[in-house]
Amino acid sequence: MPAFFLLTRPRPIVTLRPPMVRDSSSSAARCFTGSLEPAAFHVGLPQEEALARLEWLVEQRGRCGLVVGAEGMGKSHLLAVAARRFAGLGAEVAVLSLGGLPAGEWLDLLLDRLPLDVRSRAEPCRGWQKLENRLRENALMERTTVLVFDDLDRGPADALEGIARLTAAVEPRFARLVVVATATPEGTLRVPEAIRQRATVRIELDAWGEAEVAGFLTQAAARAGLDAGLFSPAAVETLARFAGGVPRIVCRLASLAVVAASGDGVTTIDAATIERAWRELAPDTAAWTRPDMAVTDAAAPPHTPQVRVVRRLWG
Repeated sequence: MPAFFLLTRPRPIVTLRPPMVRDSSSSAARCFTGSLEPAAFHVGLPQEEALARLEWLVEQRGRCGLVVGAEGMGKSHLLAVAARRFAGLGAEVAVLSLGGLPAGEWLDLLLDRLPLDVRSRAEPCRGWQKLENRLRENALMERTTVLVFDDLDRGPADALEGIARLTAAVEPRFARLVVVATATPEGTLRVPEAIRQRATVRIELDAWGEAEVAGFLTQAAARAGLDAGLFSPAAVETLARFAGGVPRIVCRLASLAVVAASGDGVTTIDAATIERAWRELAPDTAAWTRPDMAVTDAAAPPHTPQVRVVRRLWG
């Protein structure tokens, strides 16, 4: 008896996936947060002058440069960009943040950031001797070594003592060494006198003016794929005035305003949106705003939990 087979086309296997959610407002707001990426750095007049003076310091092989600025003025971001420019000048660059470091660790961390070969790292000698050997090698090759220390005024005592020793050294192996450091105005009192006296360049970072704020907003909007006129002229003026030209506050306030405008469904941010975002931001900035921008008790809005803030910004 013949056998019959029923041929059927196999069914494709379908995998169910959750729908993709696209949060365009959040991704756009991230372009205004002022990350340390080089593309996010806005070269205003204060930053342009600071970078030019630091490049001159390296080219002339001055021993030390000190960048002084209040909290939120963009010192760390400036050093990140400056380090790339130093490398472009042919220098060997090592960047180390001293803020919060425990005592006894700064030298090992600094050596980790220098391109030592395996043999040099395995040498049975003290860390300081390894550093001097590297400086000697670079000096013999006529290559400048730039050691960049962020938050110098917050570093441990042994780090301040060691960096002071580097800046004051006169031996030939230190001839092509340049030290660049940052500190706050009040923190300069913790900086050793030897470092302050040897500072060939001392840079005071100034706040942004309205033109710099407008330039940053235009650049950030372009990175986010938004219209260059996203912020109205009145909004730019209001934002610059409320932020006092402090880049960190400018970034946070602009980011909140972008999210608020997205929640409102508007394509242009006006002064009222900036004021609303400022009222959400002001309670959190009381500890680090400039004295002339402090909010009085009568004008200060009541403090609200963060979850309430987010809900209001979206609707």
